[in-house]
Amino acid sequence: MANPQHEEEESKSVVSIASTSLRKSRKSKRPSWFTPKRLLLIFCLINLVNYVDRGAISSNGVNGNLPICRNGKCKPATGIQGHFLLNNFSVGCLSSAFMVGLLVASPIFAALAKSVNPFKLIGVGLSIWTFAVTGCGFSFNFLSILICRMLVGVGEASFISLAAPFIDDNAPAAQKTLWLSTFYMCIPSGYALGYVYGGLVGTTLSWRAAFWGEGILMLPFAILGFVMKPLRMKGFKHDESNEALTVQETAVSEVQGTDTCALNPKDRAVSMKEDVTNSTIHKPSKPKIATKIKNHLSRFMKDMKDLLVDKVYVVNVLGYVAYNFVIGSYSYWGPKAGYNIYHMTNADMIFGGITIVCGILGTLAGGFLLDFMSNTMSNSFKLLSTATLFGAILCFGAFCLKNMYGFLALFAVGQLLLFATQGPVNFVCLHCVKPSLRPLSMAISTVAIHIFGDVPSSPLVGVVQDHIQNWRSTALILTSVLIPAAAIWFTAIFMDSVDRYDEESDDEESDDEIETTEMPSLEEKKTEKTTESAAQPVTYSTVV
Repeated sequence: MANPQHEEEESKSVVSIASTSLRKSRKSKRPSWFTPKRLLLIFCLINLVNYVDRGAISSNGVNGNLPICRNGKCKPATGIQGHFLLNNFSVGCLSSAFMVGLLVASPIFAALAKSVNPFKLIGVGLSIWTFAVTGCGFSFNFLSILICRMLVGVGEASFISLAAPFIDDNAPAAQKTLWLSTFYMCIPSGYALGYVYGGLVGTTLSWRAAFWGEGILMLPFAILGFVMKPLRMKGFKHDESNEALTVQETAVSEVQGTDTCALNPKDRAVSMKEDVTNSTIHKPSKPKIATKIKNHLSRFMKDMKDLLVDKVYVVNVLGYVAYNFVIGSYSYWGPKAGYNIYHMTNADMIFGGITIVCGILGTLAGGFLLDFMSNTMSNSFKLLSTATLFGAILCFGAFCLKNMYGFLALFAVGQLLLFATQGPVNFVCLHCVKPSLRPLSMAISTVAIHIFGDVPSSPLVGVVQDHIQNWRSTALILTSVLIPAAAIWFTAIFMDSVDRYDEESDDEESDDEIETTEMPSLEEKKTEKTTESAAQPVTYSTVV
């Protein structure tokens, strides 16, 4: 008969070996150079290049103008509009075309993040982005450049829904909004640099060269996505639980193999036969592709339902949609409006300068202020509604002025306040849902603010301008949409909102849970087989 004390010592030895192997395995996979600050820097640079493209296609150097004849003098056609002889509506569609790819791809990338290495997803998306912007430079008609602009949205979809949750996980607790603001600061900064970049390259070389340059800038980040080691995102277990089980089974089999060698030939044969039988019986069958797709769709529909019934999330996104309706048109039509209202000879440079300074200062100030106030849901909505209301008043007043310098001063302060909302609004998107829903939350938020915000706003502003032929009136009508945005966020102050960042998720399994869940199963297995061993000789294989 086997010694019970010896059996217990052997079982504990297996548990210890499995735990040690799991810890060593995880430790060896942690890249030493990949610090949180470097992660933030990489994501910021990718976001910056992405929005440089948005700014470049809005610049006069790339966007261009139709031939203009006044007082017997004619200015030649320039840029995309002049090359393909497009009206304002068609040009506005180019700025919105990326939304098609973003709409289709965002939910797909968010869902795949639960089972696929997120960095590889980002690498795939950025490769498509690089190919698409390069194709814009080789476009030969309106349809070809429109298709390429759609594919640009696929690349953005892979990145925008996954970057913010990673930043939120790795940011210090007292600086989460500031880190998010640093990331979203790249949106106005990228737009502004795009104005300047598009203006310089478009006028000195050609509008095609501007797109080729963007492809070169993004290529290293696309490659980096494939070679970068994965990090664990809060709310997802990914392959950790499987890894734990594999390591433990390996450790058990090693101990079993060692112990089996010490048995006599007869008992060794019985033990090996049992091991083969058990491995055959318990070998999991791989699910079919149709089953995997069905499971993904089922999970996606459940997650979507959870998002849509979350009142705080819905109200936050509605305010964000109205806000982005205005900001999107400012960024696209701003230089052209400034050129026509105030006869700015270097509208790209002026609007680019205002946007980059106000974007950086305003976005960082908003994040810092919310962290200083204590980053809660209620404080976020207070900051959102107040900054948007006063920003709207100042921007509306700016377009009423006839003096260019008065306009620039008032508009700059208004922009400063409007950009202060970037950190808080995305903080709410991340923290009003449970951790496992954050990628989908960011994806749906991004899709919503584009499909209902800046996507329709650019063509609609073009239609309004084509109808009334007055850029000042068009700008005033557009700015007034900020008032509903402030009102929507104001109502959210009185809602029952809870920060759900620390809420446990069904998909999440901590390291401790893995150890405490898997290890007792070994004890249970030993107990069951010890009971059965009363009627038969005991081998080490049946004990463990």
